[in-house]
Amino acid sequence: AKRIVSFDLGQNMVGHARLRVRAPEGTKLTMRFAEILNPDGTIYTTNLRSARQTDEYTCSGNGLEVWEPTFTFHGFRYVEVTGLDERPAADMIEGVVIGSDIPKIGEFECSDPRLNQLQSNIFWGQRGNFVSVPTDCPQRDERLGWTGDAQIFAPTAAFNNQVGGFLTKWLVDLVDAQGANGAFPDVAPRVAAGEGTAAWGDAGTIVPWALYQAYGDKQILADVYPAMKRWIAYLEQHSNNLLRPEAGYGDWLAIGSNTPRDVLGTAFFARSVQLTAETARVLGLLDEARAHQMLWNRVVNAFRAAYVQPDGTIKGDTQTVYVLALAFDLLPDNLRPLALGHLVDDIEGRGDRLSTGFVSVGHLLPVLSRFGREDVAWRLLVQEAFPSWLFSVKHGATTIWERWDGWTPENGFQDPGMNSFNHYSFGSCGEWMYAHTLGLRATQPGYREVTIEPRPGGGVTWARGNLRTGYGLLGVDWRLTDDGRMALIATVPVGVKAKIVLPPGTYSVTPDAPASDYTVLRDPDRTIVEVGSGQWRFVP
Repeated sequence: AKRIVSFDLGQNMVGHARLRVRAPEGTKLTMRFAEILNPDGTIYTTNLRSARQTDEYTCSGNGLEVWEPTFTFHGFRYVEVTGLDERPAADMIEGVVIGSDIPKIGEFECSDPRLNQLQSNIFWGQRGNFVSVPTDCPQRDERLGWTGDAQIFAPTAAFNNQVGGFLTKWLVDLVDAQGANGAFPDVAPRVAAGEGTAAWGDAGTIVPWALYQAYGDKQILADVYPAMKRWIAYLEQHSNNLLRPEAGYGDWLAIGSNTPRDVLGTAFFARSVQLTAETARVLGLLDEARAHQMLWNRVVNAFRAAYVQPDGTIKGDTQTVYVLALAFDLLPDNLRPLALGHLVDDIEGRGDRLSTGFVSVGHLLPVLSRFGREDVAWRLLVQEAFPSWLFSVKHGATTIWERWDGWTPENGFQDPGMNSFNHYSFGSCGEWMYAHTLGLRATQPGYREVTIEPRPGGGVTWARGNLRTGYGLLGVDWRLTDDGRMALIATVPVGVKAKIVLPPGTYSVTPDAPASDYTVLRDPDRTIVEVGSGQWRFVP
């Protein structure tokens, strides 16, 4: 009988296998590819739908044969080989990783190996799905440039890799695919699905703004701005008194919650108008900026009147509605603490667990931090119980799963019709890990001015990392001393101004620079040091 042998390459990847084999002439080998195993140790391929993910090779019998395919790629960690008469050599199968040429520019490491694995999973998910276009998944019969996935992940993507060229090119595809009515499509290039969908079509405003923040290139905004205006006109025309309809995908793959789609749609309508107004302002089109700002005021007022109660509750009462309302500045100042309280109550009522889906999850941790609940953000991040980011890490994941419940010990695999184990959307927490765990944040587009403000929590005692900006390497290396104080080394590129925010206290500063080279500001809650370029060491 012919042998069936499975190879575990240790990493869920995108590419193909390189075969090395010695076998008699006419030996036919079949290689099948999978991301994960069934409980009995066989490869799990049900989630591939109609995708074959199969390579076949017939041996010539001429000694050592080395072969790899040219015009295909697979999403896989495991390779099953059928057709051998004898036990294969361990190096018979080698994984060959492919992807678009987007140089890695970010590094992240901390004292918690679980978070390091999470960051690795985020990076590998991006690496495998940024192949010509930002695809949703690399393995099943889909592999499409879904716009909702791209918009929520874009800020994280810009921390990991130099994606300026890649996503700017994809924005050309997106604008090309815009309908005559102004609707952006659900996927770009436009080969399937619909158009005008809340949080998916809004990629046409969100992605260019994210790229501008990362790279400071106004041309990105100038190129897309006419299409952004057409999108805003479409939204206004396809709303009822500025409220978007109960339609679309909603907060896709949220777990244990159901956010009203009109609330979500109107929130993203407001966000797109806000970003279009900001874009007009950056481009010096002040009259158009004022017009869009007035429209934003009207949409926000409509949102408040229709969905927000005097006690700060919002229609739907889900984590998602509060996250979006707070992230997009849709609430009056007096209701923000109340809405935050409802959000925290929901999180804590679930045992410090999230319920957010694709298009809100990336805003969850930043909202909690922005409004003073860094403690809750950290509890969510380091949570291992289902559903959480570390649940999949605990169970051996090496990329981000499409679903929070793609596999659970109690229920096994989720619906095979939609159960990818390499889907980057839920990895949008990576932005927070760079901006809050490391503390690297741009205060001017393109990192001309930066803030370095680590916010420790979750039992993390040190973190280090860097980001290669357009000005050079921006880096941080911090650790907590035995008595809980922070020591920090900051690397600031030439031409960049940095504000370094430390816990309150007195620090020695190295190099022993003249006092005119830096400024120290103190208040009861923190110590702020304003510096220029160079490497700066702060010791308490």
